[in-house]
Amino acid sequence: MSLFTKLALTASLLLAVGCGIAASSTNTADLKALAPVVGPMAEPAKGTQTAVFAGGCFWGVEAVFENVKGVTDVKSGYSGGDAKSANYDEVSSGDTTHAEAVIVTFDPAKITYAQLLSVFFSVVHDPTEVNRQGPDTGPQYRSAIFYTDAAQKKAAEAYIEAINKSKVFDKPVATQLVPLVKFHNAEEYHQNYLVRNPTQPYIVAHDLPKLAALKEKFPELYKGK
Repeated sequence: MSLFTKLALTASLLLAVGCGIAASSTNTADLKALAPVVGPMAEPAKGTQTAVFAGGCFWGVEAVFENVKGVTDVKSGYSGGDAKSANYDEVSSGDTTHAEAVIVTFDPAKITYAQLLSVFFSVVHDPTEVNRQGPDTGPQYRSAIFYTDAAQKKAAEAYIEAINKSKVFDKPVATQLVPLVKFHNAEEYHQNYLVRNPTQPYIVAHDLPKLAALKEKFPELYKGK
């Protein structure tokens, strides 16, 4: 969906339920309880790590993780395709293999990968949707985790298995687990989009509710900017 089309459609759907709202209404307590199933990851006490998530339009995904304690940087971008097609016009056509994604840099001494998974599955988006989130449709809006190493893969697999067994959601998790090959930063105007455009109709309808859900369901992780 092009940027122009997205804005035009959202202006007429301001009161509609946005991407990720369905997920935020799940039993977050259950998801928190599942976090320990990923087990210890031998995370270093110092330094930073990265995680790459795709869960619909990257504006809201970026905004949520930017407000999580222990996260030091978040960039919107594209993952799953080649460098030549890593641009908004081509990706939004749905004809590339890219997904809109974010790369999260975090301090594992302050927040664990398991906690990031909890936020991803319960606030960021609805992980049971296939190739869509809210009003956005197409494979570029698919749910995916681009793991950076075997430990992240194992943790995500265990978490998804536990979610499915717990039946927290009415449908099975559709999140794809694929190795990270390359992350391509999106155009500059997409970075910090919510901060720059807090009153934009799409943001108001679909992304600000995610921040409210983060604050409500994960107060211990919310930065409270």
